[in-house]
Amino acid sequence: MTPTHPPLAAPSPWLTRWAHLIRPGGRVLDLACGSGRHAAWLAGHGFAVLAVDRDADAVAGLPAGVQGRVADLEQGTWLLADDGPFDAVVVTNYLHRPLWPHLLDALAPGGVLVYETFAAGNETVGKPSRPDFLLRPGELLDVVRGRLRVVGYEDGTLESPRTAFVQRLCAVREAPGGHSDGAPPRYRLPG
Repeated sequence: MTPTHPPLAAPSPWLTRWAHLIRPGGRVLDLACGSGRHAAWLAGHGFAVLAVDRDADAVAGLPAGVQGRVADLEQGTWLLADDGPFDAVVVTNYLHRPLWPHLLDALAPGGVLVYETFAAGNETVGKPSRPDFLLRPGELLDVVRGRLRVVGYEDGTLESPRTAFVQRLCAVREAPGGHSDGAPPRYRLPG
């Protein structure tokens, strides 16, 4: 008898909003993937997904079509140096600041960073509440400044599925010399 898994939660609207910027069929890193809701959605849309989490049970339960890896990313060494570059890096509801340089370096030219996690103020409505797990105002913008082109950024409060303070960013590593006419690249904004 095949074990059944509970249905996955819907992917973040922030990811689905910006996924059109990822190269079709591209390689995507889903960092701290948890149950794999984003990895499953991305794989279902034709992307090659490497989903990484320290929870072996979560990785074992990833859907078919998703490459899973158990790794504790907070132990100092960047364990994914030989796996890149990626056409996208997706991070939601996870914050470990020492990884940021590695995540930016892991992006291929044209690669997309989709990042969404809890922000200062969340301590007033629930967990996480420790400053180590909450972004400071504008912190995601500071991380990518001078390295990636920001195409979307929000800092505010969500009411569903529960009240939470979040920051979310979508940014692109521009390909060098990708626009011979000298004009800035144009990214199709959703909506």
